[in-house]
Amino acid sequence: MCGIVGIIGTAPAASRLIEGLRRLEYRGYDSAGLATLDGGAIQRRRAKGKIAVLDDLLRTDPIGGTTGVGHTRWATHGMPNEANAHPHANGRVAVVHNGIIENFQTLRDELVAKGHAFTSDTDTEVVVHLISQGIAEGTEPIEATRRALGRLEGAFALGILLKDRPDVLIAARQGSPLALGRGEGEMFLGSDALALAPMTQRITYLEDGDWAVLTTEGATIRDLDGQEVARPEQLSSLSGAMIGKGGHRHFMAKEIFEQPQVIGDTLNAMFNPTRRSITLPDLPFDLAAVPRITMIACGTASLAGLVGKYWLERFAGVAVDWDLASEFRYRAPVMAEGGLAIFISQSGETADTLAALRYCKQHGQHCLGIVNAPESTIAREADAVLPTLAGPEIGVASTKAFTTQLVVLACLTIALARARGVMDRETEARLSGAMTEVPSRAAEVLNHDGRIRAIAEDAFVPARDVLYLGRGTSYPLALEGALKLKEISYIHAEGYAAGEMKHGPIALIDEHVPVVVIAPSDPLFEKTASNVQEVVARGGKAVVFSDAEGVKRLRDLALDAVALPAVDPFVAPILYALPVQLLAYHTAVAKGTDVDQPRNLAKAVTVE
Repeated sequence: MCGIVGIIGTAPAASRLIEGLRRLEYRGYDSAGLATLDGGAIQRRRAKGKIAVLDDLLRTDPIGGTTGVGHTRWATHGMPNEANAHPHANGRVAVVHNGIIENFQTLRDELVAKGHAFTSDTDTEVVVHLISQGIAEGTEPIEATRRALGRLEGAFALGILLKDRPDVLIAARQGSPLALGRGEGEMFLGSDALALAPMTQRITYLEDGDWAVLTTEGATIRDLDGQEVARPEQLSSLSGAMIGKGGHRHFMAKEIFEQPQVIGDTLNAMFNPTRRSITLPDLPFDLAAVPRITMIACGTASLAGLVGKYWLERFAGVAVDWDLASEFRYRAPVMAEGGLAIFISQSGETADTLAALRYCKQHGQHCLGIVNAPESTIAREADAVLPTLAGPEIGVASTKAFTTQLVVLACLTIALARARGVMDRETEARLSGAMTEVPSRAAEVLNHDGRIRAIAEDAFVPARDVLYLGRGTSYPLALEGALKLKEISYIHAEGYAAGEMKHGPIALIDEHVPVVVIAPSDPLFEKTASNVQEVVARGGKAVVFSDAEGVKRLRDLALDAVALPAVDPFVAPILYALPVQLLAYHTAVAKGTDVDQPRNLAKAVTVE
C-alpha cells in the first residue's frame, strides 16, 4: 500500500521527507523517491529497494529546496524499478500518487498523439503530462491542475509540485485517504496522520472530491467545481489512539474506507492497463496443467475462497474443492496428482491453514499462498505467493483484507481461464475492464455510510436474530455479513443460500427478525426476488442491497433498500462486501461493543 508525504515550508525538505517516508514503511513497498523545488527547478531522486537506499543516494547526491513530495511504492503499473518509482516528473510538474487512474489508457493515447513522450509504465505519469499540456496551452498552472483533476477517473490521492508556482503544493483526493497538517509557517501532506506525527498534531482530512492548494500560510480546499469548502481541523493528541486511524473513531472504520485504495493497489499489481489483461508473477508450476484445485482457509478468508470456487469453476472450468482449514486434515482428503492447493490468510500465520499447507506439500500438491504478510510463514513455505496489498489491518474483524483477497482470486480466475484456453480475448477484456471500475465504484458505495448507519440503528440494534440471504456468489457474502455482525455486535446472525430458506430457516421469520438480502441484478435476481416475497409474506423485515434496477423492483417489498452502483456480476461480490461491513460496524457502535477488539477474538489465530 503506497505512501505519500509532502512539505511546503522554510526548512530543508529532503531529510524531513525521508523521516515521513520511514513512518510509512509499515505499508510495504519496493521503491521510494522524492522531488523538491530547488533553485527554480524540479530536483528528483528515486531508488529501487528500501528507504535506506534512497537515503544513501541523497547523502552522495543531495538536493535542496524547502518544498517537496515523497513516496513509497509497491509495484502496481510496471515493474519495481527506478523508472516506475514515484515521483513522476518532467520539467514542469512532479506527481506522487496512490490509487488507480481508470481512464489511464484513453488519456495516454490522447497525450501521445499531442507529442508527449512517456518514460514509465505507470498510470500516474498521465497526470504529469495532462497538467503540462494545459500549461503549454496557456492555462495558469493551478487552473491547469484543476482541469486535469476533473478528467481523471478512478480512486486516487495525489501530491503535485509545479515549477512555475514554487509557492504552492497541491493535494487531491478521490477515494484514497489523504491528510493535511498545519505547522508554524509550513504545511504538510500525508497518506495518514502517522506520517505527519513528528511534524504536527494539527490534522485536516480531505474528503472525496477535495483538492487543496497549500502554502506556507495555510491551505485552501475546494471541490472540483472550484468552490471553496471547509474541513475541520483536529488535534491528533486529543485522542492518543487516533494517530493511524485517519480521523475515524475505530480502526475498522478506517480500514473499511481504505478499500477503494487498497483494492486498486492489489489490482494494479496484476493488471496491465495497456493490454487490458491480467499478468500473474512467474509461478513454479504450469497453471494450465492443474487438474484440480483445493481452496483452504479459515473464517472470513474461507468465504473469500468460497467466492473463488464459484469463479474458478464458472469461468476457468476447473473443479475446486473448498475446505475449512480446521477440518481439512481430519477427513484425510484424497489429493489429485499435480493438483493446486490455495491457502488464504491475512496474517500468513494461521495455525490450521499452515498445517493444511504442510499436509498438501506432503501429498505432492503445488501450494499457492494468498497472504497480506509477504514475510509470514505461509508465504515462506508456499511454492508461490500472490500478495494482497491491503496494508496493516489492525481491526480484528477483517474488511480490506477480505476484499483484496477477492481481487487476487478474481485475477487468478482470469489468468487460469486464459491459460486453459477457455476464455476468449473479448471476455478477458470485459472482465478485466469490470475489475478496473471497482475502486471508484467502492468509493461510491461508501457514500451510503449515513444511510446504512440509520438502518443499523433502527432495525438491527433491537434485534436478537438476523438472517442474511444470497444466491450464487452472493451466498458467501451472506455468510460473511452474518459473520461480521456476530463478531462485533454479538447479535446472533446466520447466512443462508436463498434457495435453502424454505428448507428450515423460514420458520424463524417474524416481524422481529431483520432479513438482509444481497441481490445484485444478475441471472439469479428473479429467484432471489421470489425469496424476498416469501419473507415479506411472513411478516419479515427485508433490507435489500441491490443496484438501482433491483431496488426499483423490490422497493415496495423491503423495509429499506440501498441502491449500489451497477457493475458486471463478476465483480459484484467485491462491491457488495462493503455495505455488509458498514451494517455490522454501525450496529456494533450503536450497541457500544468493542469494535476493534471484540471479546474472545484474536487477529491471528496461531494455535489450533
